[in-house]
Amino acid sequence: MADEKREIERKYESDDSGLPDLTGVGGVAAVLDKGLVELDATYYDTADERLAGAALTLRRRTGGSDEGWHLKFPVGPGVRDEIRAPLSDTVPAEIAALVRSRVRDGELIPLVRLRSARDVRHLVDADGALLAEASVDTVTAERIGGGGGTVQWTEIEVELADDGDPAFLDQVDKRLRKAGVRPSKSPSKLARALEQTGGRRRRSRKKDGPAPAVTAGDHVLAYLRVQRDVLVELDPAVRRDVPDSVHRMRVATRRARSTLRSFRSVLDRTVTDAIGVELKWLAGELGLDRDQEVMAERLTDALDAVPSELVTGPVPERLAAWSKARHGGAHGHLTEVLDSRRYLTLLDTLDGLLTDPPLRQAAGKQPGKVLTKAVDKDLATLSALVEQALAVPPGEERDVAVHEARKKAKRTRYAAEAATSALGRPARSLTKAMKSLTTLLGEHQDSVMTRLTLRELSTAAHTAGESAFTYGLLYGREEARAARAEAELPGLWKEIKSTAAG
Repeated sequence: MADEKREIERKYESDDSGLPDLTGVGGVAAVLDKGLVELDATYYDTADERLAGAALTLRRRTGGSDEGWHLKFPVGPGVRDEIRAPLSDTVPAEIAALVRSRVRDGELIPLVRLRSARDVRHLVDADGALLAEASVDTVTAERIGGGGGTVQWTEIEVELADDGDPAFLDQVDKRLRKAGVRPSKSPSKLARALEQTGGRRRRSRKKDGPAPAVTAGDHVLAYLRVQRDVLVELDPAVRRDVPDSVHRMRVATRRARSTLRSFRSVLDRTVTDAIGVELKWLAGELGLDRDQEVMAERLTDALDAVPSELVTGPVPERLAAWSKARHGGAHGHLTEVLDSRRYLTLLDTLDGLLTDPPLRQAAGKQPGKVLTKAVDKDLATLSALVEQALAVPPGEERDVAVHEARKKAKRTRYAAEAATSALGRPARSLTKAMKSLTTLLGEHQDSVMTRLTLRELSTAAHTAGESAFTYGLLYGREEARAARAEAELPGLWKEIKSTAAG
């Protein structure tokens, strides 16, 4: 089984002088010599270096205390999440799954071999507790399968101890710079090895990025490209069950679908409608896990607000069991979805759409008029739906009408977001207004769905001979929350119309 560790480190260039004395820096009481360690790592990637292009590294390493397979995801400057799996001859399945959104049908092959002679020092405080590990690495990099041959260099690496304060590395950095040691020009050993042995330079990739948006089509495609990138980047986080990752991936899916629908004057719908169907499918699959996550959090918070004397029967236990069972099943299903041919084909289709977009005549025009017309069309449809919801008496029919208005408000919001780079302040103002509206309408819809769940839990409790009193109490409170949202809607909508008219 794979495990995970957050790695916080700094890398520096090194010469023959080695590691300066760090005693006294940030509470370092002693620098302990831990000897020389021989490390042998083979780095895997696709032939066109898709992982390296995303600053991901996948290696099989022997030697040291953590030999095995290591997959590293960038979190921020000098910070990476490292997924580890036991040593084996082939890439472990759980590791391969985490890079599938990038590799897809490609093959992971060994590209670079790095052999390092690591001279290790432990920086400890007065109690002997580890603050950081500092090492001087003499590295030999070899391009596998030909290319740039072999290169050598020496570098200093300082890695913070688990649960250490990152500010400590700032103090070490200050001492090293004072001693003439300079930060490494490459973010990782692999990046340096690739650059010096014939691999693609990451800097050149950035220069080869999309040109500045000029036409209406440019702006729409730029927004779609961001959503495609978010889907690919969040795939491993969803598989790892990282909090909020499912929600963010679902939002990106909805943004992409809404963009295809809102800007049909820019992109040919005979091509994009089929893509929209697949995006709707993916959003629905993501919703199975996300909706349960939201529901569990809402019910837990609601139950916490109930005085203990009004909680009759094993309500917390039943809620916890329901949440665990639903989440486990939903997440397992979602992992199967991300491994499916249908999902991977969707990613390929989005790539193709961005590479060879089905542009219509309006796509080549100046963005102002084209994008404004599309956003205004969405806003007009939303206005009709909100007015319809306000005219319907409270009850199931209004619940449905409010939900329809909510979906259109989201689409209008995403259209305004997509147009912001071209339209500026008016689009930003509309986006802000739509966010307020979708928040209010979302509160109403969450209440509707929560009441359905409470009826389900209440029935199960009653069947088991338990008191259903608390579920009824929570149901009543949810009815009140929905009523408050309905009462606030006319005022908010009046304010939005006034802003849009201005």
